[in-house]
Amino acid sequence: MRPVVTVGLDGSPESLAAARWAAEEAERRGLALRLLHAWPLLAPEPTRVPSEADQNYGARRLLHTARAELRARHPDLSVVEDLVADDAQHALLRAASESEMTVLGSRGLEPAESYFLGDVSMPVVARAGRPVVLVRGDRREEEPPPPASASRVVVALKLRGSSDDLLGFAFRTAAARGVPLLAVHGRSVPLHAQTSRGVDHDVTEETRQDARTRLDKALRPWREEYPRVDVAGSVRLTSPARAVVQAAEGAVLLVVGRRRHRPAPAPRLGPVAQAALHHGRCPVAVVPHG
Repeated sequence: MRPVVTVGLDGSPESLAAARWAAEEAERRGLALRLLHAWPLLAPEPTRVPSEADQNYGARRLLHTARAELRARHPDLSVVEDLVADDAQHALLRAASESEMTVLGSRGLEPAESYFLGDVSMPVVARAGRPVVLVRGDRREEEPPPPASASRVVVALKLRGSSDDLLGFAFRTAAARGVPLLAVHGRSVPLHAQTSRGVDHDVTEETRQDARTRLDKALRPWREEYPRVDVAGSVRLTSPARAVVQAAEGAVLLVVGRRRHRPAPAPRLGPVAQAALHHGRCPVAVVPHG
């Protein structure tokens, strides 16, 4: 099967925004685009019946309309439609295992709305074996676009264990887009740096330098493999979640990690990924690793 980017479509504005983003990304990477719509009540394909009697008419029309729009914008892009008789979560997880990445739409994530993000998107993000990108709905007209100078890919690194999966995805994306890459590591100020007179700056500087050395080591082989990507590293002495959300302001994509094998009974997302998905204003890629 030709490598594909899969996008889940449900007819919502958010899923259509995700489809547009996915089409652009597939074209940049030279991949095909698969439009997936899961319809549990899918009936056997009828022959020569009027549309009003066709149970699948609405589902097929959704895919046809999206494909026509995307082909008009990207005439050289290979776009395939995939209408499956399954529930959305199962269909997306199966498709994710066959795709270079899976793209889903997400709401604006106001506090009340963010609770309901978990209906489909969060279980897929938490269980998929390959990267999943969540794309917010189209920007409101009153919101100014991010300045071109701020356009970059941001990747969050813990610096514990291997970061190769995250860095590989982030570097490939930055190279395909021709934008800089910022690697961010957040680390809270150590408790022993807190004194009755404030923060011990010698301890914080030692902490910062240790993290900087580790970050440079992690980036070194990827700088050599992608010499044309402008790469910067940033160590911030604050909570990792806060550091990542702040760094992603104005980014074209935020890349965060999720451990494949967690000790918890059910797959879940860590605090950094949770913060990125609920507070980040740009598309967020969650990359399984470890």
